[in-house]
Amino acid sequence: MEREKIEWVECPRDAMQGLSWYIPAEVKTHYLNTLLKVGFDVIDFGSFVSPKAIPQLRDTAEVLSGLEVTPSTKLLAIVANARGGETASSFDEITYLGFPFSISETFQQRNTNSSIENALSTVETLQHLCLRRNKELVVYISMAFGNPYGDPWSDEIAVKWTQKIAGLGVKTIALSDTVGLADPAHVGAIFQAVIPALPDVKFGAHLHCTPDNWRKKVNAAWSAGCRRFDTALKGYGGCPMAEDELVGNLASEKLLQFLDENKVTSCIDKDKFGLALAEAASVFTEPLTT
Repeated sequence: MEREKIEWVECPRDAMQGLSWYIPAEVKTHYLNTLLKVGFDVIDFGSFVSPKAIPQLRDTAEVLSGLEVTPSTKLLAIVANARGGETASSFDEITYLGFPFSISETFQQRNTNSSIENALSTVETLQHLCLRRNKELVVYISMAFGNPYGDPWSDEIAVKWTQKIAGLGVKTIALSDTVGLADPAHVGAIFQAVIPALPDVKFGAHLHCTPDNWRKKVNAAWSAGCRRFDTALKGYGGCPMAEDELVGNLASEKLLQFLDENKVTSCIDKDKFGLALAEAASVFTEPLTT
């Protein structure tokens, strides 16, 4: 019997972007090079957005120049508009451009300063750009499992927008629990609706979790057929554009635990994973001020 395969996306970009203090470029570079040795399939390493919006990642190009990229691990950069897409796609080292498309009008305005209608046009522009530049667009369906703003939401709305994005030719779509409020039942239901209906699309789960609900969410996505997961070591991170209180990412060590329990093999070198886990503790500790 063929072994289960998983695509693992480590997200230091998401872990770093909401911090109140600046991590120096050389520290980021060293940490990312440590992650590159672990064996993750993809590393979401930085973003090309306005430094006013995300000052932490204003040094993405500088950090990229110091990375020891290997063919086994691909790099993903987040962009918020066509201008960012043009910049990101100019780097040979970057394989994936990620764009956050929200099905909450409020969050789309907060996150990219545009309407859902304009964001859909941006997806189309970025998809054409990626085809010209030999890149692949990854669209994140933000607020896929609900939103805290009172904007219209249902499983059906989430499925409708996912189908619309797929109709633009996008081949990788990550359903995102942006603020960590997803009910596992909805996670399972939406993945069950879109995975069989769109067999040419690779679906991922970008889950923000708490220590007491991560397993139910992961199991719901996994049971529905999702095999691409975004994580961050120690569960750091969260979207600074969403709410004042950040809800961390699915912890990488928790996903590894889940895979081990279910006898699923992955690309991870566990020794190097342990080294990266130890380094994360220092990278994400706020320095003392005197």
